[in-house]
Amino acid sequence: MKSKKILFITTEIDPFVPETPTSLKGRILPQFIQEAGYEIRTFSPKWGNINERRNQLHEVIRLSGMNLIIDDTDHPLIIKVASLPMAKMQIYFIDNDDYFMKRGILTDKEGKEYADNGERAIFYARGVLETVKKLRWTPDIIHCHGWATALAPFYIKQAYADEPSFRDAKVVMEVSAKEFNSDLGAENAQFVEYKDAHYDDIKDICADSYGHTELEKIAVKFSDGVIIEDNNVDPAIIEYAKSLSIPVLNPVEGDFKEAYSAFYDSLCPEE
Repeated sequence: MKSKKILFITTEIDPFVPETPTSLKGRILPQFIQEAGYEIRTFSPKWGNINERRNQLHEVIRLSGMNLIIDDTDHPLIIKVASLPMAKMQIYFIDNDDYFMKRGILTDKEGKEYADNGERAIFYARGVLETVKKLRWTPDIIHCHGWATALAPFYIKQAYADEPSFRDAKVVMEVSAKEFNSDLGAENAQFVEYKDAHYDDIKDICADSYGHTELEKIAVKFSDGVIIEDNNVDPAIIEYAKSLSIPVLNPVEGDFKEAYSAFYDSLCPEE
């Protein structure tokens, strides 16, 4: 039986960043799925608080070198990699000096949210997808988790719909409780445009405001399945998913790993 291939696009992974429920899941879930016999690839942004020397990150020259254009500005894409020996996992990191170097995950040292967090999410999502293309790897399931991943489903289903690496993949978005408070600016939502991913495809969601709820709704709209992380998720996101008749996995108390695996299988059954 051919093992399924699962791509994890995460916002945080322990132990590269401080331990949080999100970063712990970013490590525990891919590790469990890999140990269960699936083939995986796991991605994270290279946040500025990740110590490259201690974690032994190194650049993958053959994957780096592309420029991603956002709002008419070129941003170099740098790919780094590190291993978690105890978990026998390899992690790919998306890096760029403008968006990640010496910068925190959501806020600066004073706790102020970065004004360009929306652009950072664009760069991360497109950076992951371009890297997977270069790897010539074809996932069956793509699991996105956290605010930084929320535009990936939109790009997969619109800009990369005909790419061999993604055209048959099922996309799962794990929606979270509110991760940031600021409005990213409805006018900035237009920066998402790329190839066949158009602002008109999402303006019904973000024409008036473009905050955490709107970002997650965009992800839901272009996903094949939705996981509700916990009971603190904005009910408006849950209702939106249900209005689209998308399969939804409700919050799982305790050990979530088996339930997530079964949810993947329900979306992508064995042939």
